[in-house]
Amino acid sequence: MRYRVGVDIGGSFTDFAVLDRQTHQIHTLKVLSRPDQPGSEILTGLQQLRQRDAIDATEIGYFTHGTTVGINAVIQRKGVRLALFATAGFCDVLELARLKIPHIHDLFSRRPAPLITRDRVFPIVERTDRHGTVLQPVDRQSVLAAVEQARAAGCQGIVVALLHSYRNRHNEAAVKAIVNEAAPELLTSCSADIWPIIREYERTITATINAYVQPMVINYLESFERALTTMGVTPPPRITKSNGGVMGVEQAKRECVQMVLSGTASGVIGASYIAQRCGFDKILSLDIGGTSADVAVIVGGRVAQGNGEIIGDFPIHIPSVAVTSVGQGGGTLARLDGQGVLQVGPDSAGSLPGPVCFQRGGTQPTVTDAFVVSGMMGHGDLGYNAVQMDIEAARRACVTLAQPLGISVEEAAETVIQQAISGMYSDTSGLLSRFGLDPREFWFLAFGGAGPMMACFLARELNLKGVIVPPTPGVLSALGGLVADIRNDFICTLYGDLNAALADQLASEAQALSQRAQSWLAQEHGALPFTLHWSADMRYRGQSFEIEVALEETWLACAGVSELHQAFDRQHERLFGHCDGAATVQLINLRLVIASPTPKPPLARLAQAEAPVVVSKQVSAWIDGQSHQVDLVLRQQLRAGHQLNGPVIIAQDDCTTCVPPGMQVNVDEFGNLLITAQERA
Repeated sequence: MRYRVGVDIGGSFTDFAVLDRQTHQIHTLKVLSRPDQPGSEILTGLQQLRQRDAIDATEIGYFTHGTTVGINAVIQRKGVRLALFATAGFCDVLELARLKIPHIHDLFSRRPAPLITRDRVFPIVERTDRHGTVLQPVDRQSVLAAVEQARAAGCQGIVVALLHSYRNRHNEAAVKAIVNEAAPELLTSCSADIWPIIREYERTITATINAYVQPMVINYLESFERALTTMGVTPPPRITKSNGGVMGVEQAKRECVQMVLSGTASGVIGASYIAQRCGFDKILSLDIGGTSADVAVIVGGRVAQGNGEIIGDFPIHIPSVAVTSVGQGGGTLARLDGQGVLQVGPDSAGSLPGPVCFQRGGTQPTVTDAFVVSGMMGHGDLGYNAVQMDIEAARRACVTLAQPLGISVEEAAETVIQQAISGMYSDTSGLLSRFGLDPREFWFLAFGGAGPMMACFLARELNLKGVIVPPTPGVLSALGGLVADIRNDFICTLYGDLNAALADQLASEAQALSQRAQSWLAQEHGALPFTLHWSADMRYRGQSFEIEVALEETWLACAGVSELHQAFDRQHERLFGHCDGAATVQLINLRLVIASPTPKPPLARLAQAEAPVVVSKQVSAWIDGQSHQVDLVLRQQLRAGHQLNGPVIIAQDDCTTCVPPGMQVNVDEFGNLLITAQERA
């Protein structure tokens, strides 16, 4: 098959990246998302690609996509009504959580209401001890009573999360079998099947989020499959995972929580791909779309991984790309509060109605409208002609802010931009501090529809090294899905002191995990080359939390206890500045990642400049408190070696790059825009 396709379905736009395996050319496209008609944006995009680029859907041999359907359901609390079946005497697990308030410096901060309220948590008579021994089998009558109570409460699904099921899932499986027999209409999931980790709350909330979005995700994926079939796409689609890999549709239907950060992870993988190919060692990926701005740390082309990422109000404890939401997006709404103070966010106009300037029914000004009013956008159609910009409509919307504040409409627009940047600055500087990073060593790699529009303003406030804008920043998340590797995570809990007695168990569990991983790859994707990456969650005895330590496979096979101990000491020293080689180390979890590489398209090199930059026209723009005459340059006319001085606007089909005064642009051999502070004479 000739084509490989990556798609990212966001809140405002759906992005396409299509690799022609014969010519190595990458075709890109944006169409408006249709949350009201899932799958229709796929039909629209494939039809436009056929008309514009003669791309025949029947010649597509690989199709992968990322989506925000799961995370949006959690954030907006629009999932299904669930019941929780818990061990009798332990029914308050979601209520208790971790006894932390969200914002420790806010005296009025309150913990969020759980996704399953206490009146829908039902006790199951059973018991397994911490070693995995079943002390009391499941009492059938308690399960049947719980099923009837769940039905009476109007529940549409059931989460089974029993004590110590990470050691032995027998009792959870027994409960599920009884429920399936008595109430087959209720979708039932077990916590140990979703992610069998040791801590009760973490395991339960992860399983709860999985079940909360599952019916919605299944419906979405089935609509998605039907859309592909209608267009004649024959290979089964693959879905990007929260950990930066891809998986099959059937696994995605079972393990919905694995795709909660699907769209976000795709963008980070795309940024990592650009960084590796172009030789950028230290970058912060800055993904700004219509609703949010997300930042991830990428060093040496490697993406930082994490556990416990916050989704809406709750943590999910699955391996995922470590991404932090640091602000608003282009569609974020601006308003005056009851005291007449300008507020930007957190609400967004989304795809429907979208910013006022998109002419899709929006009436409240957004960050994008502010950029249009300031003159930095609106000089052409946007999103591959998906929307036509209405400058006067944006101005009328911003007048509703300007008049009460007693300032000009341009000043009001700039205030909206400054407030959005200020919020991003606060969160991003906190992220840099938490990781101990020197901002002067890092570049922003800006992408998403609004990333290049806002990145320079944020970078100069943070004193970053500069901003990198790749050739097709508006569709980089789609490209990320296209280049993402097949990847899956496996875990088992050992919870023992690191000594000779643990060595044999460690070797045997490692062998079992390896067999499970290879069996999964063969069954889901066929006979493919793969690599195995081992790690362990370890701590000094007496510590409350673990750190993840990379391991060599030979240490596991030959009972290399001393090597494991030394590896932990080194990691502890690196993170905290000290270690204790004489202290007892505990190994809590053994982890395995199996990965199979996918083909990576080469990056095209840009021709060298043979003539000065062609300025399309000059426009008037309000920047930094005054009016400027600004050069407008078309991205497709830039060549390697071209240099521009700000203020300048660089327009292209998928986004607009805004460069303020005092910054300069250099175009590198791959067509990236390298934006830095101008050198002083």
